[in-house]
Amino acid sequence: MFIAIDAGNTNIVFSVMDEETVCFASQLRADRYKTSDEYAVFFRELLHIHSISTGDVEGGIISTVVPSLKKKLYDAVLAITGRKCRIVGPGLKNGLKIRIDNPAQLGSDRVAEGVAAINLYPAPIVIFDMGTASTFSVISRDGNYIGGMIMPGTLISLDALTERTSQLPQIDLTEHPEHLIGTNTVDCMRSGIIFGTAAMLDGIIDRIAEELGERPSVIATGSLSEAIIPYCRQKIILDKYLLLKGLRIIYLKNRR
Repeated sequence: MFIAIDAGNTNIVFSVMDEETVCFASQLRADRYKTSDEYAVFFRELLHIHSISTGDVEGGIISTVVPSLKKKLYDAVLAITGRKCRIVGPGLKNGLKIRIDNPAQLGSDRVAEGVAAINLYPAPIVIFDMGTASTFSVISRDGNYIGGMIMPGTLISLDALTERTSQLPQIDLTEHPEHLIGTNTVDCMRSGIIFGTAAMLDGIIDRIAEELGERPSVIATGSLSEAIIPYCRQKIILDKYLLLKGLRIIYLKNRR
């Protein structure tokens, strides 16, 4: 077994995997001010909860878009297992051909998702990752990562809406809208965010298909994808472990 960590701007997913399955995946808040020792305590407790001995862990792999977390997470895993982690980035084999202006600018999360996608789904492929930011990745028919889009995530948009208006309340998205046309303020906000985002995704898919000249496979992942994708009209595959699957593939490609 090995540890796979996906550290984003808001959350950290800590998981243990083997060659075939995700043994468990737990989520905790990303905190730039926590020390490596504090993260080590969290990680050791998660292993204990899931009855996994540190001696059974052969190594690890980390993807993070937060530079200040990289060494802390690396040191935390080293402290509890005695094993070094691989860091997704230059120097690791991944099999993804990146055809953008500056390949070094592509985030490790989008690399891992692209690696998983080209190994699991028919190209061309569009990947929607709905987290703190909403990212869109496009992979051509010949398996090349050719670009994408980045825009504010759904929760960022919702936070901006409530913070910059005087009478709109804070809401959550755990309740789904029953109707497109809301009849009170909260329902109107919830409908606007969920249906509005779903319609945006539907439109983006059509425009990408037009630019590619063919219909792509469309994969959605990220913390908010399960709340939004059921309201889309396009065919979209939900794969909440897409990034972790990519980390597994990269880890196994670089196993020694």
